Amino acid sequence: MKTLIISILFTGLLMAQEVVELKQVNSSKIVVKLMFSNGSICDPVGKEGLTYTTSQLITQGGTGEWTYSDIQDKIYPMAAEYSSSVDKEVSIFTFEFHKDWMEKFYPIMIGLITNPSFSQSDFDRLKNNQQAYVDQIIRASSDEEYSKKAFEDFLFRGTNYQWMVQGKSVSVASITLEDVKNQYKNYFTINNLMIGIAGDYSEAFLEKLKSDLNKLPDTNPQIPAAPIVRMPKGIDVEIIAKEGAFGSAIFGGYPLSITRADDEFAALLVANSYLGEHRKSYGKLYQMIREQRSMNYGDYTYIEWYDNGGGNMLPPSGVPRHSNYFAFWIRPIQIAKQLKMQYAELDSIQVGHAHFALRMALREMDKMIKNGISQEDFEATRTFLESYIKLYIQSPDQQLGYLMDSKMYGRFDYIEELGNLLSVLTVDDVNQAIKKYFQIENMKITIVTDVSEAEPLAKSLKENLPSPMSYSNAVKSGLPEDVLKEDKETEKFKLNVKEVKIIDSKDTFK
Repeated sequence: MKTLIISILFTGLLMAQEVVELKQVNSSKIVVKLMFSNGSICDPVGKEGLTYTTSQLITQGGTGEWTYSDIQDKIYPMAAEYSSSVDKEVSIFTFEFHKDWMEKFYPIMIGLITNPSFSQSDFDRLKNNQQAYVDQIIRASSDEEYSKKAFEDFLFRGTNYQWMVQGKSVSVASITLEDVKNQYKNYFTINNLMIGIAGDYSEAFLEKLKSDLNKLPDTNPQIPAAPIVRMPKGIDVEIIAKEGAFGSAIFGGYPLSITRADDEFAALLVANSYLGEHRKSYGKLYQMIREQRSMNYGDYTYIEWYDNGGGNMLPPSGVPRHSNYFAFWIRPIQIAKQLKMQYAELDSIQVGHAHFALRMALREMDKMIKNGISQEDFEATRTFLESYIKLYIQSPDQQLGYLMDSKMYGRFDYIEELGNLLSVLTVDDVNQAIKKYFQIENMKITIVTDVSEAEPLAKSLKENLPSPMSYSNAVKSGLPEDVLKEDKETEKFKLNVKEVKIIDSKDTFK
């Protein structure tokens, strides 16, 4: 049994706390989420990454009473856990613990939030980790994640959404412990806090939590607005040339003037799921690029930011954004150097599969825009989504997280409301939304690829050269005629490419 309560607690003339309660009387776990409306958009100029540093130092440091090591020793027998996350508009602290350990865990939780030690040693340790991420790890660990972060830098360039939440090389280097203390005082305040709690907790516990959180700074922060991003004129491509890249990782898209706040988002959700639902094999892009041609691991589309798509099978909560975009993700595909090494019959090719895969993805979008989706496909996709969205909230953590996100969008319970919207949706609604919001003429695209591939790929894109699919003889001989015919039509599909730039990997995120 669960009961949802959303309340406003007034504790003074200048302060109001929004509280989201999710009563679960049969649960043995208590989840507390503290959401501050102070994401990376609140980073000062020249100190990009400061909000992330501050949140990390709160959860990966000590309190006025205990060191970080002391805390880890204390919570081990409790099987308790806590973490922080930062996105563009919010910073969230999540605490999960068994209700039997409530009294012992509570002082640790409240101490971390209201009395962080901000020690120099903890700061140095965490800043070194953050510096390593922006200098090396983002470029070296996953070209897929690299292409997504580089795309956001490209799409939002010149706005307060541009930089990674972890910051940039120069800005992280400039962050000091005093900066962290000031950011905490100015932006982690009682006046921009939403409290969430789920489980079988007592009213006395909640009252104590609300009372003790009054120890937070009472500054009234000036939160910047999310940016309004102009639609690109034509297709602009940035190719990031990286030594030893495994293949070509592609991420592209364009601004989208719709979010979960809009009822029409439900229609767009169906269209997107049909085209490229994350990690699902029925999507059109997956079928065309992965299933029929075995070009890569997966091909997906998105109508909002999908955090850690390489790791998450379901869209996580905690990343509400008011500046939105459509995106497609073509997971790494082979480059010419790799194909030549594997197949002697391909020793003359100059460009790998990137240009062809990009054409195929945008051509499939174009067909959907022109033809819409059928009644049969609509019904199958909608039926899937009506069940699938319920999986978003399998755990108390995600149930609470989605409820809190709902408030950021001006909704009460997004998942429940989305289910209601899907139930009355028609195929005409979906096809009208497709015509209204999908297009392939104007977008920005990032491609992380090997240095050997960068120049030939740039030339092929700039000049709209034919990009025939390169199969080994063995594979080609087993393909049906309709696939080969589709390939011929795809290899000359014209893309509205206006500009292509090559960027050295070492020059990104500076």
